[in-house]
Amino acid sequence: MIDKKLQDFLPNKNSSYIKRFTNSNNSSKIKEDQVIQCIRKVMDPEIPVNLYDLGLIYEIKINDKNDIKIKMTLTNPNCPVAGSMPESVGKSVEKLSNLNSIEVSLVWDPKMA
Repeated sequence: MIDKKLQDFLPNKNSSYIKRFTNSNNSSKIKEDQVIQCIRKVMDPEIPVNLYDLGLIYEIKINDKNDIKIKMTLTNPNCPVAGSMPESVGKSVEKLSNLNSIEVSLVWDPKMA
């Protein structure tokens, strides 16, 4: 039996989205609630529910420099737009003021029940 990785299922083999900004003004720290509000605007393409309320966002980390790291999963790795989902989440968060960087990674652990 061959072990499959998440990237084996993704159409364009893209399992992350990273973007850095030239933001030197970190006077106000971005709050997790602000990030969640952004993510709630990203809808699952097959189910009319946003990714956050579906439970697909596993982790949101924000450091003092306003670098944001998000770990997310998918309802189905065979989804035709699976490779674009990290970018969709990242672009929704990019609209926040004082953002220094955004990194969204697809993970497949823990598995959805």
